[in-house]
Amino acid sequence: MDIAFMTDKMNMSYSTLYRKVKALTNLSVSEFTCKIKIRNSIHLLQSGKYNITEVSLMTGFNNLSYFQKCFKKECGVTPSEYVK
Repeated sequence: MDIAFMTDKMNMSYSTLYRKVKALTNLSVSEFTCKIKIRNSIHLLQSGKYNITEVSLMTGFNNLSYFQKCFKKECGVTPSEYVK
């Protein structure tokens, strides 16, 4: 989920989107989108159909190490530990 895509589709500026997301979730836009991506990745990993690299790309992470960092921050374990 690209922030520029979101602002375009919602027809609002980044600052407006930031204020609204922050007010509703107490998270920044990037933290919020990261949380959504990680939740989607959990469902994909649970399906057992995809490996970690595929899941990271499918959920919008172009950098595997960043995906692993975000996953661990959100879930408390790495994707590899989660799959086990």
